[in-house]
This record gives sequence, C-alpha cells and structure tokens, in this order.
Amino acid sequence: MWKMFATQYVNDWDEVCYQPTVLGYAALIVVGLICVGLALWIVSRSKKGGMHITTRQIMFSAMAMALGTVTSMIKLFDAPMGGSVTLCSMLFVVLIGYWYGAKVGILTGVAYGILQLIIDPYILSLPQMFVDYPLAFGALGMSGFFANSKHGLQKGYLLGIFGRWVFAFLSGYIFFAYYAWDGWNPAAYSAVYNLSYIGIEGVITLILISLPPVKNALLAVKKLALDE
Repeated sequence: MWKMFATQYVNDWDEVCYQPTVLGYAALIVVGLICVGLALWIVSRSKKGGMHITTRQIMFSAMAMALGTVTSMIKLFDAPMGGSVTLCSMLFVVLIGYWYGAKVGILTGVAYGILQLIIDPYILSLPQMFVDYPLAFGALGMSGFFANSKHGLQKGYLLGIFGRWVFAFLSGYIFFAYYAWDGWNPAAYSAVYNLSYIGIEGVITLILISLPPVKNALLAVKKLALDE
C-alpha cells in the first residue's frame, strides 16, 4: 500500500529515500486542508455568539502561511546536512498562534509542515517524516500559549522555536546519528547541529521583533487579525 503513496530512490548520500507519488501528494494536500479547516473552525467557535469563519480569519492565516513559505525559500545559510537559516520564516507560523491561540497555531503549523514536505520532501521513513515536518513545524504554534501575555510574541516565539528544536534534536539523534562528528556523542551532535541554524535564525528574529517600530507594527497587525 505504501508504494501507492511513495516511490523509492537512493540520494547522493546513498540513503534510501521516498518521493511522494501523485496520490501521495494528493493525500498530503487533503490532510493539510483538513488541518487548516479545523484551525479555522476552532477560531470561529471561540468567538462569542459566532459559529462562522470570517473572511478576515482566512485571509490572515493564509497570508501568514504564504509569507512563511516564501521566506523559507530565501536562505541566508544552508547547513551541510539539512536545515537552514531563512528570512525569519518561522516567525510567520508563530504569528498565527499569537493571533488565535495554541490550538489554532499548532494545527496551522502542522499544515505548514505538510506544505514544506510537499515543496521539498526528504523522507527516510514514516516516523522520520512525521517528526521532521508536521510535528517540528506544528510545535511553532505553541506560541499561542502566550497569546495574551505581556511580551507574548517574544515568549511565544522562544517557546515555538524551542519546540521545533526538540523535534529536530530527536530526529537527528534517532534517524541521523551516523552523521555525528568524529568523537561526538550522537545526542550532543544533534543538539549542537540543530541549534546552529535554529538558534541563529531565532536570535536574528528576536532582535528584529523587539525593535519598537516592528513591535508596534506587529501589535497593530494582531488587532487587525482579531478584528478589534
């Protein structure tokens, strides 16, 4: 049955990998749309006396995911064995949680992870695929736990990228331990390697969103996203 959804090939590092088939891509798109639909339904349920999804909610969620996708392709630095420092792409997924809460943020983060999988798939196995894509990017939505907190965006961003780092660390330790540097424990290697690109982008983004003009602009965008 797996062959219906993916074909096998050997990459440049002699790894046995899988490429989604047309049916596989279709299934990923359906799952991603379901996640987005659930996220928007949760938003609409949270509105007092309201049960419908507004055009504004759809527009802002779609805008954030689109910006996250575009900026993920603008890479300031590519790590040699996967991962990159992008133009603040994680921020846009974090913003959805910051606007609409953790449940919505996590679901849209999962959808964003599926979108990243569709755009640039790197699949060694089903467990690795889930950890590296839906789970890792879904963790960015934990920013929503600080949606109503003082300095909530900064706190939420830190929590979100920490969550992504945790899953990246687990993936590196479990699935890519054989790439550990000479003399390095696989756990230490994975921790440092994944921190190298997630941490650099995190520091750059935190500095940017803490600048008063940017901070005030993002607060204004949140008010627009919430129709306040």
